[in-house]
Amino acid sequence: MKLHSRTVGPFQENCYLVVDDAENRAVLVDPGAEPDRLIEMVEASGAALDAIWLTHAHIDHIGGVAAVRRRWPVPVHLHPADLPLLARAATLAGMYGLPFEQPDEPDVLLADGDLLQVGRLRFEVVHTPGHAPGHVIFHQDDTVLGGDLLFAGSIGRTDLPLSSPADMEESLARICMLGDATAVYPGHGPSTTIGVERATNAFLTGGARLVRR
Repeated sequence: MKLHSRTVGPFQENCYLVVDDAENRAVLVDPGAEPDRLIEMVEASGAALDAIWLTHAHIDHIGGVAAVRRRWPVPVHLHPADLPLLARAATLAGMYGLPFEQPDEPDVLLADGDLLQVGRLRFEVVHTPGHAPGHVIFHQDDTVLGGDLLFAGSIGRTDLPLSSPADMEESLARICMLGDATAVYPGHGPSTTIGVERATNAFLTGGARLVRR
């Protein structure tokens, strides 16, 4: 597996391109903004794009979907609990004064335990609500594409509309069951590991509390 990334947009969101080297197939995870840069990343990889996988439907993770799909009409995968966020994404972006192109509804609705494939690589979909009701992570062996669940030294916000601190606590407990060496590639900031975060992240050690609305 090869993992390429670009940090895009005013929210500095990390978009990942997962490439199976053996079969030269790829998926794009969370194309949040600056679609020209994301298209360039895909083309530079030389791999054939098979799908777009979304961890959730906040505007900073979906702003490039429509433009990427004009270049490659691939299926978009999203958990159905985030359809309300997707439906009002353009309105929210307008409130921030951000240019935004509303994506179409997803082609594939994700569920906890689904297995997604790119080339010979298989990822498990793990439903991890809290930051968003339909938030998921994509887990493969010692790799997690984590969206806005767990960051290096922090976690996703829980004071947003449709967020749930109680759900976030359960989702964090679930991801912390993974092995210490599991690498986490988050939606914002640098990569980290489960072991490092379990030992040092104040939200996991009890030194910090979740923000509630």
